[in-house]
Parts: sequence; structure tokens; C-alpha cells
Amino acid sequence: MTLFRILIASLLISSASASTAQTSIDLGGIAANALLPVEISADSLSVDQDTGKATFSGNVVIGQGDLRMSAGEVEVVYAEGAGQIASLKASGGATFVTATEAAEAETAEYNLETGSLILSGDVLLTQGSSAISAERMAINLNTGSAELTGRVRTIIQQSGN
Repeated sequence: MTLFRILIASLLISSASASTAQTSIDLGGIAANALLPVEISADSLSVDQDTGKATFSGNVVIGQGDLRMSAGEVEVVYAEGAGQIASLKASGGATFVTATEAAEAETAEYNLETGSLILSGDVLLTQGSSAISAERMAINLNTGSAELTGRVRTIIQQSGN
């Protein structure tokens, strides 16, 4: 489903007079394969062996397949006994970029085991000159579906006939 269809559905919901809105959409461009390796770079790293957590700080950049993420700080939680990354929690502004779409928010939680990505706080999703914003966006990266909640707003750029 194209972002244009997503924005049309969101426009119908955001035109309501309610202070909050909720919609489900399909995000074909924001997807990830949890089996691909995860590459992380940052200014510093702190590891807590007891909790199985690692905290990357300063100019954090994460890549997995075609998905790129950047944030001020990212906490990595490893699956118990597996040595694999279970989840990532980004704070200090999080940005996700693919070849066709970009999303940004104040915080983000990416669960690699379930393929879910939750963005919170001033969420903005863009594709070309079209945009949609909300307070929270939950994305299933396996299916590309998403749900936006909070005051959903959209801008739809239409081409001439």
C-alpha cells in the first residue's frame, strides 16, 4: 500500500473533532529482517554483564539490512543465553530511514524478537513531500502494518490532472 492511501485514511480520521485519533496503516517501506546482522556505531559503550544490557551513547547509528536508525542513546538488551540482540531502546531523538520513507520520534523501542517498532513523542513519518504525524506509532515490521494514535495529522500532496 502506498503512503498516499495511508494518508487518505488518516485524513478521514484526523478531520474528526476528537482530540485523539487512531488508525491502522500499511508501511511497505519500513520493514526489517530480524535475521540480518545488526551493525552499531557510537561515541561510547557501557556494558552491564549482570543485566545483559549494553548502552551506546553519542551519535549512535544502527543498521540492519536497508533500515538505518540514529539516536542520542540506545540501550541494547540481549536475549538470555542466546547472545543475540532481543531489543533496542532509543532515546534522545530517534530517526529511522529506508530507501523510500523516514520516521522520527523522541523515543523508540525496537523488539527484534517480535518485529515490533514503537515510536513515541512527536512522531513524524514522511515519504517524498507527503507527511503524517501523531503522538505514537506502533509498527509491525514483519507485515508493514502500523497504528498511529494521538492527534493524527497529515499533509497530502496531490498532483495535477
